[in-house]
Parts: sequence; C-alpha cells; structure tokens
Amino acid sequence: MAKKKVLVIGGAGFIGLHVVEQLLDKGYDIRIFDNMVRGDRDRANQLVADRGIEVVDQDIRYGAAIYDAMKGCDKVVHLAADSINKSQADPYSSFAINVDGSHNVFAAAADLGVERIVYASSASVYGDPKKLPMHEDDELDPITPYCIGKRTGEDMLKYYQRRSGLSWIALRFFNVYGEGQKTTAYYTSVINHFVNRLKNGEAPIIDGEGKQSMDFIHVKDIARAVVLALESEKANVAINVGTGIDTTVAELARILIDAVGVDVEPQFNPRDVIVSRRAADTTRAKEIIGFEPTIAVGEGMTALIQNS
Repeated sequence: MAKKKVLVIGGAGFIGLHVVEQLLDKGYDIRIFDNMVRGDRDRANQLVADRGIEVVDQDIRYGAAIYDAMKGCDKVVHLAADSINKSQADPYSSFAINVDGSHNVFAAAADLGVERIVYASSASVYGDPKKLPMHEDDELDPITPYCIGKRTGEDMLKYYQRRSGLSWIALRFFNVYGEGQKTTAYYTSVINHFVNRLKNGEAPIIDGEGKQSMDFIHVKDIARAVVLALESEKANVAINVGTGIDTTVAELARILIDAVGVDVEPQFNPRDVIVSRRAADTTRAKEIIGFEPTIAVGEGMTALIQNS
C-alpha cells in the first residue's frame, strides 16, 4: 500500500519541524509548505537531503500556490500563522495571513477531498477565562487580531464540513515551549527573561506577587497531539492541548532557578498587575484522540536549560 502523503503548512517553523519529524518516524511522505519568514530554511533543506521530503517555498496568501501544493496529498496539517504580538502592531497583515490565508487552505482541502485537516488553533480564543480549567464549550472571547483569526479559522472549518464534508480537528494549543523556539515568542518571553538573568548570576524579577499563570506544554507533546489528531477516527471538533496544570510565574522562577543551579531568590517588583490564569480541561483530548501529556513542566524546563 502506498504511503500516505501529508502537507505540513508552516512545516519549517518551531512546531512544524517537530511535527514533521514525528510523521517521518511513522512512515508518512512529507511535503512542507512554508514562506520561510519564521521558518528554519537550513533545517528544512537538511530534511530534503537526509529524508527525501519536498519543500514548497510559498505563502498561504496565494490561493493557487496552496492548491497546487496540496494536490496529491492525503492529509493536511495547517500550522502557518502570523504571531500574536505582531497582530496588534499590524492587524491588516494578521487578517490577511490568519483569515484569508487559512481560507485558501480550507477551501483547497475541501475541493481536493483531503481525508483530514488538522488546524493549529489557540487557547487565546477564550480570551480571559472566567473559570478554570478552560473547557472547549466555554464562551469564546478573543481579544487580539491573532485570536480573532484563530476563532474564525474554526468557524470556516465548520462551514466546509457542512458544505463539502471536510473532516477536521482544531487543536487549541496552550503555552508551547521547548528547544528550538525563537526567543521572541510571545509566551516564552518570561522564560527567556528569567534564564538570561539566571545565567548571569542575577535573580529573576517578578512583577506583583507572581500569581499570573500559564499552562506550559512541551512542543514534543504538541507534535504528538497533531499526529494523533491526523489519525483519529473521530473528528469535526475543537480540542484543548495542554497539561491541565497552571504554573504561576513565581513557580516558574523557582523551577528555572533549580534548573540553572544558581543560589538566588526571586525579587518581587511591587506593582499592580492583572492576574490572568490559564489551565486546560484535558478531558476531550483524552477521549477523542487519546492524548495525554508526557513531559512535566519541571522536566521540560530543565531539558530546555541544559540544551540551550
């Protein structure tokens, strides 16, 4: 039986390269589609040489390019997006990529009859949650153009399911971290700030009491969830991908202090901060795609320090 071919859009990015590696290990043929603005061209070229994958250097804003690249592919993973911080500085670009570009992807997938599309949505579609843990059926209240684009992507998938029978899963990623992530990434800026100070022997500085929290999930677990969603018998649903554990900024500082191995205590900067908390309800992920996280925050952060 011929091997299944998967188009990984945004496949040269941080998450994409981890997804590609896991798909290759499972025997899939891979075609990467990436404009290389945030992608790792050298790593993609290495995969061409070592593993025989294809790379299409193009942009999802060009519908004909995505349509041509998708021909002959059985399944699609859509990871390409403008970043959350850039979306506020340039909403026009954000909507062009995250809404118009995603529509090009979904329309092509529906027209070409792909077996399954897995879409990288985001926990940011919830906005500031009114309760924890955050469940997929909770009210969605996206705040930034990036978040609005992600929710719109989910709505467009439902449209093409109704119109053309498109089979899809939208994965709402929580706070992804891991080796290979750019230091400018929105959710990892606090990690990088703490690590840089600790490596200089300086104490991390925490605004307020450090009660703000995130649900940090390792990129290898994220990639595994994508593969499971691609192969799941059940579909047409949004699924949280997180650990279900909210790690506060103060706890994160302690984890990183221990990982770096320096003898300092966090310094607290007394000021008013909005205490936002994040934690995923992970029930649906386990029930629908059989996903459970395997890398604890302490273990993952320690590995991040050791490999940086």
